[in-house]
Amino acid sequence: MTYRILLALLLFNIGVALAESPEEKGLRIAREADDYDKGFGDFTADMTMTLKNRRGQTSVRKIRIKTLEVEGDGDKSMSIFDDPADVKGTAMLTFSHGLKPDDQWLYLPALKRVKRISSRNKSGPFMGSEFAFEDLGSQEVEKYSYKFLGEEPCGDWQCYVIERKPRYKYSGYTRQIVRMDKDKYRVTRVEFFDRKNKPLKTLTMSDYQQYLDHYYRPGKMTMENLQNGKSTILEWKNYHFKTGLSSKDFNKNKLKNLH
Repeated sequence: MTYRILLALLLFNIGVALAESPEEKGLRIAREADDYDKGFGDFTADMTMTLKNRRGQTSVRKIRIKTLEVEGDGDKSMSIFDDPADVKGTAMLTFSHGLKPDDQWLYLPALKRVKRISSRNKSGPFMGSEFAFEDLGSQEVEKYSYKFLGEEPCGDWQCYVIERKPRYKYSGYTRQIVRMDKDKYRVTRVEFFDRKNKPLKTLTMSDYQQYLDHYYRPGKMTMENLQNGKSTILEWKNYHFKTGLSSKDFNKNKLKNLH
């Protein structure tokens, strides 16, 4: 009897030691998701951005995307507008980071100059869309604190539900609720709460496709603003991975000469 009691106490203590807090579990899942997506190298893609106002009127933009994975830091990405004529040649360059603010530059052809986006202004809208500048950088684990909230069905998948709070001082959000599937860590929905902790936007990601027999990317991203009735839809196609991009392809001094 004494042996059984001691064994039970030992197993109980091991279980307590191994038990995760909601914060620890949320962080662990975020790290697992980050690790799962490592190694893609680089990719290019074509994107159609559709802006819709509260009256349902739409405007469409065509954009080329380039992304480079960076070892030990956040990704580098570039967005180049090809259509319509009034935004053609506009380009944005983002160097994502973990603990420090992302570096971002925007080239506006009408002004013929490259403008650096202030670290205090990243909550502003990107090119009139419902995506903020801070939404466009890679979502490095270090950018947030986490809390596991539970699990729930999400379509054909079972999803983790995680709360994450930006650690970035000038973020436009107090927190985000993220749903991602337990199997491949595909994000299906993100709820954004503004600085007053009121619901601000929802991002829905769908039409996932697998690339290189491992990496998943969405074919469609819909950002709906709950406060102003506007929305932005991003439709992705022509993904190409491991195209040979390097840091030389992500130079702010070249933004003026992209075609």
